[in-house]
Amino acid sequence: MLNAALIGVLGAVWFYAMYRLYGGFIERTLIKPNDANPTPAHSMQDNVDFVPSPPTLLFGHHFSSIAGAGPIVGPILAYSLFGWLPALLWILIGSVFIGAVHDYTALMTSVRSRGVSIAELAQQHVSNAARWIFSVFLWLALVLVIAVFAVLTAQTLAEKPEIVIPTLGLMVLALLFGYFVYQKNLNIWVGTVIGLVAMFGLIVIGDFNPIQASFEFWLVFAFVYSFIASVIPVWVLLQPRDYLSMYILVVGIALAFVSLLVLQPEVTGPAFIGASSKQGPLWPILFITVACGAISGFHSVVSSGTSAKQLRRESEGKVITFGGMLTEGALAMIVVLLVSSVLFWDQAPTAELSGFVFSTLLAEKGANITFGTAMGRAMESIGVPLQYGIAFGILMLNAFILTTLDTCARLTRYIVAESAGRKIPILNNKFVATAVGLIVAYLITAGNNWRVLWPAFGATNQLIGALSLLVVTAYMFGYKRATKYTLIPGLFMLVTTLGALFYQLLWQYLPSGNYLLAVIAVVLMVLGVVISVEVYRRMQRVGQAVPPEGGIVLEQG
Repeated sequence: MLNAALIGVLGAVWFYAMYRLYGGFIERTLIKPNDANPTPAHSMQDNVDFVPSPPTLLFGHHFSSIAGAGPIVGPILAYSLFGWLPALLWILIGSVFIGAVHDYTALMTSVRSRGVSIAELAQQHVSNAARWIFSVFLWLALVLVIAVFAVLTAQTLAEKPEIVIPTLGLMVLALLFGYFVYQKNLNIWVGTVIGLVAMFGLIVIGDFNPIQASFEFWLVFAFVYSFIASVIPVWVLLQPRDYLSMYILVVGIALAFVSLLVLQPEVTGPAFIGASSKQGPLWPILFITVACGAISGFHSVVSSGTSAKQLRRESEGKVITFGGMLTEGALAMIVVLLVSSVLFWDQAPTAELSGFVFSTLLAEKGANITFGTAMGRAMESIGVPLQYGIAFGILMLNAFILTTLDTCARLTRYIVAESAGRKIPILNNKFVATAVGLIVAYLITAGNNWRVLWPAFGATNQLIGALSLLVVTAYMFGYKRATKYTLIPGLFMLVTTLGALFYQLLWQYLPSGNYLLAVIAVVLMVLGVVISVEVYRRMQRVGQAVPPEGGIVLEQG
């Protein structure tokens, strides 16, 4: 058996080395940042969406937005299907050579194209048809995420009333942080220390003062909060809340890592379960299950949606996105190591330890409680009472469900305004554009309709990632930059995702009579092929304009 702490140390060294080496190589070879170029945050500054932000704040906002539940839930499910070794290898390799490159290049392509979304980039650098297909595709995917994460938020707050005060209190702290940092010039680090002390005090207060409310109440609350957070200036609530939330996850990663070092547990879970599972074969199912822990199409939407509008200097792009993705990969690695070492796979050695069986927890309580239980048991080794450790682990997950929720609401507004807003002026109104997406998302939650659609999201998300890499490749090709570092990962993810959709269509959706998901799978495959062909045609064209070395690219029609 292997020591989980040793694997964690080696993994941390790998991520740091790859950030310096491969991240630096991509920066020098593809991006070539030039701080003399004004970013959209400066050239289009409006103090609502376009806001030059210190890298510390922007990293927190970006990381919290992309993390969500994905790097926790995805790796747990992948471990349950195939074992810890395939999941861990894909996290270590995929996050470096595919996920981080995807996030970084999507950000910088947007920064050099007036801060527009990945869908608009498809129009500028591929074709108008690609833009419309991508816009509809992204909007529907984001609306589904809003619906599902609103439900998860409501369920968690209803079932875990002790985290209500920390959750709501964090919003108040964020408002105060944003006001004093941006309006009163409070030192960021002073504000951070005060905010963190208050935040962890709220956790203790919440444990003694649980607030009970119904699922329906919290569901409406989630939608109302999302609407408000997505229309007010980004520095008021969204960015500072995400920034403070980041520390919950960073502290959680640190506590989990220290706990493993102190506990020195052996990895007792199965390294490899088999080349096939109840969800399908290792390839392609593993690669759409791990999702955010290695690559996520949602990241390109965030990078080109909110982060590109706040990047202060081009040279700060690598730490925000390449560094953000590798931090998320480190979280996914820690999750796999935790559940495969401090939890028993299918049977506890004694009756007293029966509450720490992975397969039982996952089947009966879900991935969030499974992760919280693993965190709680690990943190007992450093003196944290079990109930506080479990509550903290669940708070980690819940805090990032909310950060993804409000970011998605803002992103749907951008997509509506950039696409349909050109032809229907009222959709340029931020209140209307936001409300459209939230109303549709709320309707999806009615009668648990989201459960019918959600199984298609894993493949949808990874298809967005593949197509985003191809759009970036078209940009790189047009401006005489090396394309293989985005093209090869893009083609791999495209083939993998189409393979997953094809498998699900023939072996899951049609045999079970789920014709709605069958139709969705076919539509997704067709859309993926169409956009890929459009990218290929674009790359076949000649006579592309070449910008000055390191110069900013404002538009390429």
